[in-house]
Amino acid sequence: MYFVDKRRIARILTSRILAFTINWFWEEQLDIRKIGKTPLAVTKIGFGGAAIGGLYRECTRDAAMETLQAAWDAGLRYFDTAPFYGFGLSERRTGDFLRDKPRDTYVLSTKVGRLLRSVPEDQVPDHSYVKPLPFAVDYDYSYDGIMRSFEFSFARLGLNRIDILYVHDIGVYTHGAAKNAVYMGQLLGGGLKALEELKSSGAISAYGLGVNEVDVCLDVIAKHPIDCILLAGRYSLLDRSAERGLLDVCREQQISLVIGGVFNSGILATGPIHGANFDYGPASEDVLDRVRSLQNIAVRHNIPLAAAALQFPLREPVVANVLIGTAKPSSLTRNIELLSSKVPESIYAEAEQFTIR
Repeated sequence: MYFVDKRRIARILTSRILAFTINWFWEEQLDIRKIGKTPLAVTKIGFGGAAIGGLYRECTRDAAMETLQAAWDAGLRYFDTAPFYGFGLSERRTGDFLRDKPRDTYVLSTKVGRLLRSVPEDQVPDHSYVKPLPFAVDYDYSYDGIMRSFEFSFARLGLNRIDILYVHDIGVYTHGAAKNAVYMGQLLGGGLKALEELKSSGAISAYGLGVNEVDVCLDVIAKHPIDCILLAGRYSLLDRSAERGLLDVCREQQISLVIGGVFNSGILATGPIHGANFDYGPASEDVLDRVRSLQNIAVRHNIPLAAAALQFPLREPVVANVLIGTAKPSSLTRNIELLSSKVPESIYAEAEQFTIR
């Protein structure tokens, strides 16, 4: 006599239904977009690795692996990480997850511009990462700094190929005017040469900037050609700063945009609730008022505000990818499901008067 475990059967059936749904979603929704003039192509939704490095809250290894698996199962094949995320923790976890995947089935990007230096536990700096690895961070955008960062990333990832390198957080937004002048001198004086050599040799397939501001993108593009820009928080439903010249330049020069921070640090996902964050800090009253107006528009159309936010940048042809950053499988699945909401184009026209430019 056999015992029938009804709960186990239910889990199996649920799993198969979920697999069918994911396969349909992959085939119908996650189209592929090219990176600049390069041979690289990425799924239009990618995985951002800051949260699995412990950004703002602890992320266990098990939670990181489960979230990465959920991203893979949902058809995401572009993964972005950085030495800064958990001071090497995100790179280690990303590499561990991808190591047994067929190498030509995904695209991987990481970043340069920061070098990690081991320090005693009580000297680990606070950059909003919870339980990071025991390192401090030194900025270095020079030729040697870029090359060293590239080699160190291989060691942390445990992989032998990186597809895209982004110059991380160059600009006045991060460094202030005086320090950025020094770092920009390093980048223009040798850092970009290092990136071009890596691309020419086939060590990487593309390179660009990974930043939070528009002006530095325009400054660098005017002096040196790049393939792509990972732009965080500056081409969103709320903040359309990229429309201030950058989109036009990207169209003209065939530079692809990868969009990070599509929810502007959370407020476009949570709505204008008490404690909502914008641009890595508490939202001001002005921002809260703008988001209330955006939310009212979404409610009138019976659409989640987060769905309108996630789909907004994908309407632009130079946008190759939108990154989803999370450390929870449930959050990733919920965000992916937002792509199935049909957002009327009129919402974006109505939203224009409430945006930041």
